[in-house]
Amino acid sequence: MKKVFIDGKAGTTGLRIFDRLAGRSDIELITLSDAQRKDVVCRKAALNSADIAFLCLPDAAAIDAVSMVDNPDTVIIDTSTAHRTSDGWVYGFPELSKKHEADIIASKRIAVPGCHASGFIALVYPLIEAGIIDRSTLLMCQSLTGYSGGGKKMIEQYSADERDPLLSAPRQYGLTQQHKHLKEMKAVTGIDSFPVFCPIVADFYSGMEVTVPLFSRQLAAGKTVDDIIEVYKSKYTGPMVSYCDSVDNDGFVSAATLSGKDSMHITVSGNSDRILLMAVYDNLGKGASGAAIECMNLVMNCDRLCGLDI
Repeated sequence: MKKVFIDGKAGTTGLRIFDRLAGRSDIELITLSDAQRKDVVCRKAALNSADIAFLCLPDAAAIDAVSMVDNPDTVIIDTSTAHRTSDGWVYGFPELSKKHEADIIASKRIAVPGCHASGFIALVYPLIEAGIIDRSTLLMCQSLTGYSGGGKKMIEQYSADERDPLLSAPRQYGLTQQHKHLKEMKAVTGIDSFPVFCPIVADFYSGMEVTVPLFSRQLAAGKTVDDIIEVYKSKYTGPMVSYCDSVDNDGFVSAATLSGKDSMHITVSGNSDRILLMAVYDNLGKGASGAAIECMNLVMNCDRLCGLDI
């Protein structure tokens, strides 16, 4: 039986991981009291006694936690932004390729993808890999997310009895084009330039819809929207990530379609000239906790869907 520790269990991502793991009989959860989880000595002992340790912490705290680990057998699965493009860490999105999956299985240092980045990378990586778009292609991305992605502070703002009335309407942010997920979006897909990224948070708890628009003239010579669909159908066969012919309901796509779930749906809309690449999932599921648990399951060589809600 594997010993598992969640460092940062009180946060949104940590709580979802704990809930998913609490009923499992194949692991032993290492837990700390409120006082102990703030004690460096107790945290270090827990980290080093774990076979697998989840880091659900701010970036600086995650870097500090890694420095505490001197047990060479402890597998660290970091949900923060800190290590997603760092040397010695593998990117925790196994559906991208057999190599990504094999690297996760063999690694002791796994970085869980960012929520927004997960959708963008799932849509763009296969098209670069297949030569349908060139690395030099200039891209844009729009992402609509529930407010749980903003953590405790934002959840409290949206849940308050008396709150700012502006919160009732969707709000665009990342206005300086310096969003923390941009680095991995560029690095993992291999594109030459950062995309123009337009994230939007709205008044619902969890869920996410990411769109990457393309003109047909951005595709490689002779390639069409049908080629894009065939690439997605071949790569994303489920059950965690799957291609769907459509994800809309009467012409509307809800970002809350997979709220509470750990899966991701990929689809293509638009027409032969103006193409919409779309990913729908939960920012706390495949965008965070679900992806982290999937990586743990691969490391443990058990059913990759164990404990997940698909």
